[in-house]
Amino acid sequence: MAQETITLTIEKQKKIALIAHDNKKEELIQWCDRNQDILKKHFLCGTGTTARLITERTSLPVKGYNSGPLGGDQQIGAKIVEGQVDFLIFFSDPLTAQPHDPDVKALLRIAQVYDIPIANNMATADFMIHSSLMDQTYDHEVMNFKKNVENRVNEF
Repeated sequence: MAQETITLTIEKQKKIALIAHDNKKEELIQWCDRNQDILKKHFLCGTGTTARLITERTSLPVKGYNSGPLGGDQQIGAKIVEGQVDFLIFFSDPLTAQPHDPDVKALLRIAQVYDIPIANNMATADFMIHSSLMDQTYDHEVMNFKKNVENRVNEF
């Protein structure tokens, strides 16, 4: 019988997604610039313009995906599911309506489902990257999704 949960490991070198709404891009770029010594030790990716601007302005290598409204949020979400992103820094703008808000909610939901650290502002991002856990592996338990699906199928 399969276990109810499985252990996922966030390695010492984190796979960090960097995302920012338009009104927060400059704040994220400056934050990345201030924290280059930490961030350069990790794999970085991000959505569209955000990834490009961080690379141009900080020299940090950031793998770019599509812009958020053009599917980038879903691409990052898929990478979370695949285990290719295990840390999310998303400087969101709570004061401006976003046309792709359902995409953002889906991304945040999948990050919660897979129990990965999420920072949605500078203070949280600072606490996360300055944590002692940044320099070590971290095991965490998540639902055994395969077993959950099998149980649903067996109910019918």
